[in-house]
Amino acid sequence: MPIPSRAALVDHLVRTRIAGDVATPRDNNLSHYRRLANGDRHYWLGLELGDRWTDEQDVLAVMAERCGVNDDPEHRTGQDTIDPELTVDALERMAARLRKAAAGKERVLFATGHPGGLLDVHRATAAALRSAGCEIVVIPGGLTADEGYVFQFADVAVLERGATLWHTHSPEPMKAILDGLERDGRPQPDLVVADHGWAGFAGQRGLDSIGYADCNDPALFIGESEGTLQVTVPLDDHVTDPRFYDPMTAYLLDSAGLSPAA
Repeated sequence: MPIPSRAALVDHLVRTRIAGDVATPRDNNLSHYRRLANGDRHYWLGLELGDRWTDEQDVLAVMAERCGVNDDPEHRTGQDTIDPELTVDALERMAARLRKAAAGKERVLFATGHPGGLLDVHRATAAALRSAGCEIVVIPGGLTADEGYVFQFADVAVLERGATLWHTHSPEPMKAILDGLERDGRPQPDLVVADHGWAGFAGQRGLDSIGYADCNDPALFIGESEGTLQVTVPLDDHVTDPRFYDPMTAYLLDSAGLSPAA
């Protein structure tokens, strides 16, 4: 995969709707912001937000700043956006943390609640860090959560139910992993690279946590704004073809000094 320039990547993100005019509609975004503000823990993604975010307009302001959604509270239907420049800015922040992990030969755990979109992004990043000398954390066997099994596929922890890799926002699978490591007397990861509740719960546990989030998943952006997560990359986390993420992954790994050509 050729390494795109920043300008070429921005153009690609917009053309594939990973950023720019994304598929998630405005009313869906606002509904999720409201539910987070109303204390619906499903939308907290494993974070403990207390009573700090009870005004949905405050949530909207964070999302406009860190994700690039429309900041007009009167814009309630139709299209919403992710700013591709913010996506690339966050990828570069993520790359800096990956570079640190590689330099320190850290223990890194990968996990996804969006296997249909982001599994290969995580897999490729895990492979690059392993080549750089990092330990990719092997999760304990026999873990269960949310009426499913937590296991690793291509070095990435996922939830499996009914012989299917499961789309989940739940923090419970990450809790099962971290509790299982502790129970086995094994060290916690130095870094977690994830999304959804997997990333949120790891950050709430005090671990370095970086990951990806869509414009209708405000919790991880709030977590970054409060310092609970190190990096949250804004993107549409399930576009029509997962290969569309390949140039983004190539840019990320090159920026981290982890690509084969670096």
